[in-house]
Amino acid sequence: MPDCAVAVSSRLPKVGTTIFTVMSRMAAEAGAINLSQGFPDFNAEPVLFDRVSHWMREGYNQYPPMAGVAVLREAIAAKVADLYGTTYDADTEVTVTAGATQGLFTAVAALVHPGDEVIIFEPGYDSYAPAIELQGGRVVRMALHAPDYRPDWAAVAARITPRTRMIMINSPHNPTGSVWSAEDMTRLAELVRGTDIVIVSDEVYEHIIFDGHQHESCARHPALAERSVIVSSFGKTYHITGWKIGYVVAPAALMAEFRKVHQFNVFTVNTPMQYALADYMADASRHLGLAAFYQAKRDRFRAAMAASRFELLPCSGTYFQLARYRAIRDESDMAFVEWLTRDKKVAAIPVSAFSAAAEDEGVVRFCFAKHDDTLDAACERLVAL
Repeated sequence: MPDCAVAVSSRLPKVGTTIFTVMSRMAAEAGAINLSQGFPDFNAEPVLFDRVSHWMREGYNQYPPMAGVAVLREAIAAKVADLYGTTYDADTEVTVTAGATQGLFTAVAALVHPGDEVIIFEPGYDSYAPAIELQGGRVVRMALHAPDYRPDWAAVAARITPRTRMIMINSPHNPTGSVWSAEDMTRLAELVRGTDIVIVSDEVYEHIIFDGHQHESCARHPALAERSVIVSSFGKTYHITGWKIGYVVAPAALMAEFRKVHQFNVFTVNTPMQYALADYMADASRHLGLAAFYQAKRDRFRAAMAASRFELLPCSGTYFQLARYRAIRDESDMAFVEWLTRDKKVAAIPVSAFSAAAEDEGVVRFCFAKHDDTLDAACERLVAL
């Protein structure tokens, strides 16, 4: 292994290995049931893989158009219009991305200039702040607190300045499982009315929402749709996180800027998988049935955990369940998940890892996107604590 002969000045000096990688590695080393990293342990339907194979054999293996194949962009536009009532032009307002994280990063890279301020909510997905910092933007953090993790709109209003360029939002929310209401969206629209603030809306869990509630997409609210870059994920919707395919919809002027960056940091996305996804989307029940599928898993997990000493917090969407643990051990959330993984053989994520302030409210995150027998085995161990 060669020594590095150059001095390295990191552009992200405070960033280390993500907590997801750390906990999954620890789970593997300990032989623990991994309820930490957010991915299913089950496959998509075989028909989806059959369609990929079909398009490969048909010769669709070269570069597709930069924005994505037309049939997939048209299917995305049709789905969004059907669900949320806003029509996006498939040619100029829809782009297929190499996963949602790339879509989020590209939106920030395209629209944030040095010195711009970007409001984010924490705890939150850990890719937002690094993307902002790499563009020379200033991260403005708004805290969300247990147990309901609701935004304080008066506090948000107080943090908006003439330098505010963007607000990044996420509902259904990772890691907390909270879901924004129509009132939340109205309050957000009021705050940005008459400004040039762009909303980047992370909606990767849009189809995983429970108890009969509807997803309040920015596309559902005209005053937000006209200034929003909306990001979603085929990986989350169809149990194919390793494919790293998502999409972005936005008004044409915002999408034009997005594509200027997209063409250089990714250019385009896997061809046969795009055609396969277009075929698969033709049956809307595959995304419309996702809420009931995951609600059954949520309910199974919560019912089994009712006999434990964990305090389960509300879960209205996503496939994550938060739980307080201090009735079991009075220690930091990081120390608790290390003990839980190594000694009790169940891996979780400390919620403090989702915040730059590392605010520790004694809460951990479990992922219930697992086979029922996996969940049952994990709950048996957790109830015994």
